Amino acid sequence: MRSAFVRSLMALAEEDRRVCLVTGDLGFGVVEPFAAKFPSQFVNAGVAEQNMTGIAAGMALCGKVVFTYSIANFPTLRCLEQIRNDACYHNADVKIVSVGGGLAYGALGASHHATEDIAVMRALPGMTVVAPGDPIEAETATRALVARAGPAYLRLGRSGEPLVHSDYVDFQIGKAVRVTDGDDVTLIATGTMLHATTQAAARLAREGIAARVLSMHTIKPLDVEAVFEAARETRAIITIEEHSVIGGLGSSVAEVLAESADCHVRFKRMGLPSAFTAIGSREFLTKSYSLSVEGIVESAMQILELAPSCA
Repeated sequence: MRSAFVRSLMALAEEDRRVCLVTGDLGFGVVEPFAAKFPSQFVNAGVAEQNMTGIAAGMALCGKVVFTYSIANFPTLRCLEQIRNDACYHNADVKIVSVGGGLAYGALGASHHATEDIAVMRALPGMTVVAPGDPIEAETATRALVARAGPAYLRLGRSGEPLVHSDYVDFQIGKAVRVTDGDDVTLIATGTMLHATTQAAARLAREGIAARVLSMHTIKPLDVEAVFEAARETRAIITIEEHSVIGGLGSSVAEVLAESADCHVRFKRMGLPSAFTAIGSREFLTKSYSLSVEGIVESAMQILELAPSCA
């Protein structure tokens, strides 16, 4: 995803000199080509994320479209006040890019686990929150955010996420992508969980269970109509995210369902508990928290045993 993001950003910077990148002294294995080609559109703010965000806001208020970039929770939680007061309050074109959202830096411990970032970012006024599910979505999301005025959060993985989409995808902010169709259960995935979710859907198909998979790459604004369609047309809904079950995708969908009187559908959130997660590889941790293919399949089969038909 990181490479897809930088490729897209470089193409945009060449087309539009307003596009700039500010890094917190991290990511040079990825961002060096941008810095070399566009030195006047690149700033290394150093290990000072509050300053990085303030610089970006100032540049944006002078007419630039500015992307900040750092690892996991550093460009979000460490400088939250600056994001709120400098970027959001002024509706500035600051696009915050977090690499390694979720458990990608699992071996480094809780200080590097970005597991509450979606909840925090979507609570901010005017903030758009996007978590692409594969490199194609990451590339198209970058373009979409440059075209969209105001602050935004782009959450990227760093675990060599494979392609889910074989080719072009009709990426629109606030519009989910239907990856597979089905009328038994809807699996709504965001970000790095999309690949495992599509694999789970394939295994469920072999068991005679038709799973609809939605890539909910935009969490704010949420595709409410896609949620309503899932509630009307399938027997159960499961949200899957590499994030706390509190405040992220699952909470967003639950809020929509709770305020709808049209259909009562069985619903389950899959994500991380409201606790500091363990230390280990991403593969180990996702399996530990049932965010593996096997865990998703098991949850789907369990919920369908309980799911009533929806009139």
